Amino acid sequence: MARYTGADCKRCRREKQKLFLKGSKCESAKCPIEIRPYPPGEHGRGRTKDSEYLLQLREKQKCSRIYGVLEKQFVNYYKEANQKTGKTGENLLRILETRLDNVVYRAGFAKSRDHARQLVRHGHINVNGRKTDIPSARVSVNDIIEVREGSRNLTPFEVAKAEAGEKTVPAWLEAIPSNLRILVHSLPERQVIDTQVQEQLIVELYSK
Repeated sequence: MARYTGADCKRCRREKQKLFLKGSKCESAKCPIEIRPYPPGEHGRGRTKDSEYLLQLREKQKCSRIYGVLEKQFVNYYKEANQKTGKTGENLLRILETRLDNVVYRAGFAKSRDHARQLVRHGHINVNGRKTDIPSARVSVNDIIEVREGSRNLTPFEVAKAEAGEKTVPAWLEAIPSNLRILVHSLPERQVIDTQVQEQLIVELYSK
């Protein structure tokens, strides 16, 4: 499976904002973007002309990096979103939000989406009673996501229970840390998705 193996912090610096790819490190003074708030590379401090295309491209790159999706899969998500009724940009964000790895992260059971992806891939998560080890699997309304019985004593889940309540869980989800369970009450609307992207720029980029 193709995946990005470079430095996550360089991605935040490239987008000139925190993408929260490294969990608790992003909240600390050790976050590289706090020390070097400019793009990486020899010409990182140089001024670039922000053309319309560049703004659209950077917004797409930012969104795909936040959710940990590579270009081919991101394009497929866009095509799916474009075929649905409603606004394409909102449909795209809804698709990304309902990925299983994102749901595990949003519920506070993982420190980052990369961490959540690893937990899912290693088979620690059940969906409706069945083991699901595909991070890109999509959740639906009334789904029940829970940590498998044999995995509940692992450190990440013990930490999740100990830190329950410290992270705000989106209204469309209900996290039950004591049972290491997540309930999906509805699909997310744009107003409850706090991802800081301008999805209309992404639509404009792909619709050319």
